[in-house]
Amino acid sequence: MATPHIEVNDKGLFGKTVLMPGDPLRAKFVAEKYLSDFKLINQVRNMLAYTGYYNGKKITVMGSGMGMPSIGIYSYELFKFYDVENIIRIGSCGAYAPELKLYDVIIADKAYSESTYAEVAFGYPENILSATPDLVRELNASAEKLRIPVTNAIIHSSDVFYRQHGDVFRDVRDKYGCVAVEMESFALFANAKYLGKNAACILTVSDSLVTKEETTAEERQTSFHKMMEIALDAAR
Repeated sequence: MATPHIEVNDKGLFGKTVLMPGDPLRAKFVAEKYLSDFKLINQVRNMLAYTGYYNGKKITVMGSGMGMPSIGIYSYELFKFYDVENIIRIGSCGAYAPELKLYDVIIADKAYSESTYAEVAFGYPENILSATPDLVRELNASAEKLRIPVTNAIIHSSDVFYRQHGDVFRDVRDKYGCVAVEMESFALFANAKYLGKNAACILTVSDSLVTKEETTAEERQTSFHKMMEIALDAAR
C-alpha cells in the first residue's frame, strides 16, 4: 500500500481533507498549534505528514515540497492511492499587484502557468486551470465567518523562481490578470481535474515583486495564521 514517497500502509490514517503547505515544517507547526490528538504518519524524505482533529474534524496536514513536480507527485498519490478527496494548498506567494501587502490573504480561483505539466501528464492543453468551485466557496465562507479579508483572483504558477528573461509584469500580470506568483497550484488543479477530486489554494503574501518588501524564512514558516485558520475551518 505504501508508495515510493509515502510510507503509510493504512489509507485510513489520512483524513479526507489534506492541508498542504510547501514547507514540511509549516505542516509540523499547523499540527502542533491547531490539531488535537495528532500523529506523525509520514516522514519519508522528511516530507512530514500529521493527522489529527480540528473542531472534531479529522484532518491531515502534509508538506508538498517546492514546485509542480513535487506537489504533482504527492497530491497524485494522496488522491489516487489514499482516497483523499480534498487538498487545500496553504502557501506563500509573491505579489504582482501593488495593492497587495505583506500578510494579505489570496484565495486562488484559477492558476495560469507556462508549465507543460498538465499537457504532458494528462493531455490538457490549456494554460489556465480552475480550483474546485465548491472548495473556493467554502474557503470564502470561512473567511467571512472569521472576519478575515481575502482577495479572490487568478494567480501565476511558475516553474522558475529566478526569472531573468522577459517582463513578468507585461507577460503575465497584465496579459492574464495574475495578482501573485507561486509554484505549485497549477499541478494540483490538474491532478484534481484528472482524478475527479477537489483542490483549492489559499496563499499569504510573503513578499512583493513591486515594493521589494519581504518576510523572513521564520515568518513564512510560523506566522501565516489567517490562511491556516480559514483552511482549517473550511476543511470537510
